[in-house]
Amino acid sequence: MNTTTDDPTLYTDMYDYDYNSTCDQDPNPVLSDTVLQCFYYVVFCFGLIGNSTVVWVLLKFIKLKTMADICLLNLALSDLIFAVSLPLWAFNSQSLALCKLMTGIYQLGFYSGTLFVTLMSLDRYVAIVHAVTSLRNRTLRIGIIASVMIWATSVIIAAPHVKFASLEIDPEYNLSHCQPLYPEETQESWKMWRNLSENIVGLFVCLPIMIFCYIKILIVLFMARNSKKDRAIKLIFAIVCVFLVCWVPYNIMVFLQTLQIFEILTSCSASRSISSSMSVAELIALSHCCLNPIIYAFAGEKFRRSLAKVLGRHLGCYQSRATFSYRNTTDKETSNTPVRSDY
Repeated sequence: MNTTTDDPTLYTDMYDYDYNSTCDQDPNPVLSDTVLQCFYYVVFCFGLIGNSTVVWVLLKFIKLKTMADICLLNLALSDLIFAVSLPLWAFNSQSLALCKLMTGIYQLGFYSGTLFVTLMSLDRYVAIVHAVTSLRNRTLRIGIIASVMIWATSVIIAAPHVKFASLEIDPEYNLSHCQPLYPEETQESWKMWRNLSENIVGLFVCLPIMIFCYIKILIVLFMARNSKKDRAIKLIFAIVCVFLVCWVPYNIMVFLQTLQIFEILTSCSASRSISSSMSVAELIALSHCCLNPIIYAFAGEKFRRSLAKVLGRHLGCYQSRATFSYRNTTDKETSNTPVRSDY
């Protein structure tokens, strides 16, 4: 594999569509190559360690007994795939195979991660708001079927982008960049499809579903008499806030790029601003893959107990279990609404 680390044109946006070819690119990038490379490797390390730990504990100790476990496992796998691809972003690879691999992983991680976060939101909604019927609707079998459908949908949507991914030669630096190369007669249509598919899934479908689910959950929790209510509310706010902060800016920038395709935003200043903002928004979105383990796993009582047992068993320090788990709460606590933690 022929790589280079001194490419002055290193950037984060994998798909620079050159919406306004008459505008000169900003000679001063928002972030330097060194900062970008350090960011990729930091997120890669945290994402690899965190998500690998989640997968290991779930498979070896928790044993996937509930739909919640299935959701958490698949989300960790999605984030793990995303994290493993990040070292490829640190170099400008001159390999077409790696270009297609990076494109496929990016698209697969985006769609599967967004859909699994939404599935977890629906699972929480059913478990808390419709607690009476939750056991019938949250079986392990339904969780497996939903997960297979999400992975299949993500692969189908990502496939065209992998097909059209190619290396575009930059004559100024004699280097190639990974860019989509669409058929000339359908180029604009494919550009709009990529942007609209990301916006439809991330901004117009999944986000409203999440907001609806968590508003309903919060209403039920505020009315409940349960000692775990405050902890559940904090966890829900963390889930929503981190997802919004990480992915909404990216989806907004994709939407603005779509307006450029429709020639609604045509000025050079707007083109430069969108390009620079997209670079930052994409970095924020990528960081989500290392934050999910903290939110969904390490903040969950069930996972923390299992992790404490693992650490105690392998490190021989059973006394440290109290450090990793919540204060003992008995199963004798009663409530009008079951606000238990499945994570």
